[in-house]
Amino acid sequence: MKVCIIGDGLTSLTLAKALVNQGLYVHIFTQQKLRKKNKGRTIGISKSNLDFFNKNILNIEKLSWDIKKIEIYTENLKNERLLSFKKDDNTLFSLIENDTLYENLFLSLKKNKFFKFKKKIYNINFIEKNYDLAFICDVNSLISKKFFFKKLTKDYNSYAYTGIIDHKKIDNFTASQIFTKKGPFAFLPISNKQTSVVFSARGEKNINLKKFVEIYNKRYDITNLREINKFNLKSYTLRSYHFKNMLAFGDLLHKIHPLAGQGFNMSIRDIKEVVELIKFKINLGLDLDSSVCTEFEKKTKTKNFLFMNGVDFIYELFKFESALNQKFLSKSMQLVCQNKELNKLFIKYADTGSIF
Repeated sequence: MKVCIIGDGLTSLTLAKALVNQGLYVHIFTQQKLRKKNKGRTIGISKSNLDFFNKNILNIEKLSWDIKKIEIYTENLKNERLLSFKKDDNTLFSLIENDTLYENLFLSLKKNKFFKFKKKIYNINFIEKNYDLAFICDVNSLISKKFFFKKLTKDYNSYAYTGIIDHKKIDNFTASQIFTKKGPFAFLPISNKQTSVVFSARGEKNINLKKFVEIYNKRYDITNLREINKFNLKSYTLRSYHFKNMLAFGDLLHKIHPLAGQGFNMSIRDIKEVVELIKFKINLGLDLDSSVCTEFEKKTKTKNFLFMNGVDFIYELFKFESALNQKFLSKSMQLVCQNKELNKLFIKYADTGSIF
């Protein structure tokens, strides 16, 4: 059985590796001459998703950096900690640089007999004739623009600024996020000497990231700030997930605010569902067809929508409090989350995307 993937981004390669591991022939179509580097960008992978990734896609245990504690602050409470999350088995999630993960997936796929990169022009008739399933991951492809353009969209009027700080060696296993008056600012460790920073600044097209790093940094003796990038912040979800045997996937399917670091985690959860559906079909001796797309939408659409709105609610809550310049919401949340059972529910929600 053969499937194709339109687009060659990180989600595309992750999906391709998951599918070739199931014995499917996978072709990735790309019209790009050279993939744009994502230097300075990191991704967080939750504990359950990392376990799935290591067992079913590619073992990246030695490439990722474990985070054992998360601390959350808000500017309204000055230096007082708002929330703290920690698990008995230590690891909450892991960080890895985008480029590192991409290159390792790319090299692994190149060696696989079930996989090929294709650069020829494709169209709908060609896909229907030659492939059982097609996953459309490229937002800018002709197929995306023709069949997957109806979205529920939210513009945050914000820009995310990312970079890597080099600093003197410390025990660097605690991630922190500060809800500032301009937007969320996160410090995400990737080694004992390096930490990724992400600042989602409302209404700011051009800021001096170094200045804000100096303001909010309380832990690091910084020697350098490098690989600074920025991108516009929007969230959206498609109204319809599929057309015939073509399934929208990755950033084409849904995009989320980066404050919780859940964008790639949502895609990994989607890959889990796709793999399970495909394994079920194969075990029953059935062909892969558009029913996989239909069943995938039924299983994931409501869950993804609720999760995205949960993250958006947190963003809007702190934005509202910041506008009022009050402490009531933060103090209430601080009090509520002292309950150990509620704390565990928040950890589970971030890890699995559900409290059930």
